[in-house]
Amino acid sequence: MLLPHFRAFNMSVHVGSLFANSGLSTSDPETESVDQIALFATLLCACIVIGHLLEKAQWINQSITALLIGLCTGGIILLTSGGRSSRILEFQEEFFFIYLLPPIIFNAGFQVKKKQFFRNFMTITLFGAIGTLVSFAIISYGATLLFPKLEIGYLEIKDYLALGAIFSATDSVCALQVLNQEETPLLYSLVFGEGVVNDATSVVLFNAITSFDLNNMNTTTALKFASNFLTLFVLSTLLGVFVGLLCAFIIRTLYFGRHSTDREVALMILMAYLSYITAEVFKLSGILTVFFCGIVMSHYAWHNVTLNSQVTTKHTFATMSYIAEVFIFLYVGMDSLDVEKWILIDSPKKSIMASAILVGLIMVGRAAFVFPLSLFSNFIQKNENEHINIKQQVTVWWAGLMRGAVSVALAYKKFAGSGQTIQPANALLITSTITIVLFSTVVFGLLTKPIIRWLLPDETDPSTPNSSSMPLLQNGHDHDHDHDHDLEVENGNNGTSSTRPSLKMLLDSPSNTVHHYWRKFDDSCMRPVFGGRGFVSHATGTRDMGEIH
Repeated sequence: MLLPHFRAFNMSVHVGSLFANSGLSTSDPETESVDQIALFATLLCACIVIGHLLEKAQWINQSITALLIGLCTGGIILLTSGGRSSRILEFQEEFFFIYLLPPIIFNAGFQVKKKQFFRNFMTITLFGAIGTLVSFAIISYGATLLFPKLEIGYLEIKDYLALGAIFSATDSVCALQVLNQEETPLLYSLVFGEGVVNDATSVVLFNAITSFDLNNMNTTTALKFASNFLTLFVLSTLLGVFVGLLCAFIIRTLYFGRHSTDREVALMILMAYLSYITAEVFKLSGILTVFFCGIVMSHYAWHNVTLNSQVTTKHTFATMSYIAEVFIFLYVGMDSLDVEKWILIDSPKKSIMASAILVGLIMVGRAAFVFPLSLFSNFIQKNENEHINIKQQVTVWWAGLMRGAVSVALAYKKFAGSGQTIQPANALLITSTITIVLFSTVVFGLLTKPIIRWLLPDETDPSTPNSSSMPLLQNGHDHDHDHDHDLEVENGNNGTSSTRPSLKMLLDSPSNTVHHYWRKFDDSCMRPVFGGRGFVSHATGTRDMGEIH
């Protein structure tokens, strides 16, 4: 099924030359394509095995492992071709956006532990949405001021704004590989939640920029741009919720599991993918759509399937996401040695200078919202146990400096067609993006664990006392009734006040109060129709199916 799309990643380097000594060299395009697939399968297996062996290492994580293996492989191919190869891989951005990013984002929504996510929802929203816009503005404005001094070529205002959107997208997956949810559950929750909201916001912002004529910017154009951005955000979210609810309703009504577990699993996978593709067809944000589809499916549809289907879907989505992440970092490592892009640049020094400027802007842009928004969050949060102290703020700032899959995909989509570009300025921006991803993942990634140990030695989060037994990534199901009890305890009241929230309670704990009203609506209107925890499943005949670990 995926064979034609793997062929889209045509190697200019004849992979057969790598196997010349083994007698596998061939000029047959069909055989060469099979060789390329075999090479990638081998590299993916190597990443998994080596990543497992390095799992207990102090610093190394899976993303860094994949990058280094990609660099080594690219270097070997470059040497065997005598340095004449014009490209290691031919890039197709459609492959990234249609096949690699959807499973990553859907799994983030499907696996998120909603109780922890919505406990810190206000802070996560501040960081992920408002913070992304602040970072976007600073990076775009800084690039507009500093890039002309490098004399890299003509760039339009849309290019500068696109740079802001591209480098506002954090790599939460890499950050979470060096954060421990048992040692720092609050930080883990904030970084994870911010990351998924940040990715969605960045992509929606990028799509709004690329689809708008911004050359003649005025007040009317700015208002239209803001309206387009908000429309994309809202419609994408609603589409994801609709598809998730439709999937839950179909499974609850027809209970496929009575006949075939395979049908349940297949329907959930295809409906999840359908949400993404439908959003792309209607020019919406597929990433935002598939993320909220994952949240809704985990809340309703997952509880309507058999126990076998629950286990299967959990591990299937996680596996697809894992392979896609490894593939992307492996590709970035290999493509960093693409000589054609470096040849187009007048001077490698300009690419390095541009990368340094962008890294500086990323650091400044992130600091500009992490520290002020943390103070604002502490001000409105009455519970002192949920305040973010200065050391935690520094850790959140540092953990979000890494850039990864989304930045790479957006950069190629904007500045390259099929991995190629004839414009020196575009080639410089592509090489700068790859350089920043390599530098931030390796350097920032390596230093994150030592920084956490230095700033937060033996820290545990008092706001989540049972965090070790309630990991954030846990199939998306939560002990909702336990959360009702938390709402009572945190406000120092008995059950009566939790059933009759007051204005004071809303001001003191807005997220818990909103959750209370949502629970009432969910229990009375949503779950009887769409199923979910606490309601009888036709597939299993049980009321509460428990957690699958």
